[in-house]
Amino acid sequence: MSFWFWHGLRKGIQSTRYPARAENTPGVSPGRPVNTDFSTVEEAQLAAEICPTDAIVAHGKSTYVNPGKCVHCQLCLHSLQSPMNWETGYEWTRLPADGKEALPFPASFAKSMHIMVVDAGDCGACLHEVKQLNNPLYNMHRLGFFLTATPRTADLLLVVGPVSENMRGPLLKTWEAMPTTRKVMAVGGCAIAGGVFGKSFMCACGVSAVLPVDFEVPGNPPPPLAILHGLLVVAGRKSLNSPRPISEGRP
Repeated sequence: MSFWFWHGLRKGIQSTRYPARAENTPGVSPGRPVNTDFSTVEEAQLAAEICPTDAIVAHGKSTYVNPGKCVHCQLCLHSLQSPMNWETGYEWTRLPADGKEALPFPASFAKSMHIMVVDAGDCGACLHEVKQLNNPLYNMHRLGFFLTATPRTADLLLVVGPVSENMRGPLLKTWEAMPTTRKVMAVGGCAIAGGVFGKSFMCACGVSAVLPVDFEVPGNPPPPLAILHGLLVVAGRKSLNSPRPISEGRP
């Protein structure tokens, strides 16, 4: 026991330096496919056909990716003779496809933002990644982000899951109980576009079918740093790096 006591004192808390410094530790992100130009039309069509969620759309010799539908299956990376281009970042936060120009919170929220998390039918993957933000490595409290159990004190509504029929009512009630300065962030492919579950008779096709969404964090599930980037964007402390998605999956 004494060994771990002195080891802890010497090493301290090993929190990530992000956002002050980019985090390059292996494994912090699963990566994702990006728009790719192939040599032939056939190669582009094969890349689109192998995608189980239609996240990849072929247009001539080029393929275009809708990250909101990607489930990180990596078939387009490992199962093709000519693989898709792959990026390993995590700053993925984007605006929704409905054309709404969402603005971050004013400066008064920058260092103190309270977050209400709602599981709207999540399989557990995205919710697990959200929970990681409280561990010593990501330590979101150091950045002024705090979870709250009541919507009355929440600034941001963070939703995971495609919004099952049983959660539609509770989600709406939570949103209506929040102060009018509220913002909504959809986290994960299911919350953005329904994922592999929606749209069906038991769930909506993402949060935007029920509530106005201000920001989206793609990924299935997105890594904790991607979610942390989303919180920083909402707080006005980081800029958007991902473009607004195109409904057809191509420019």
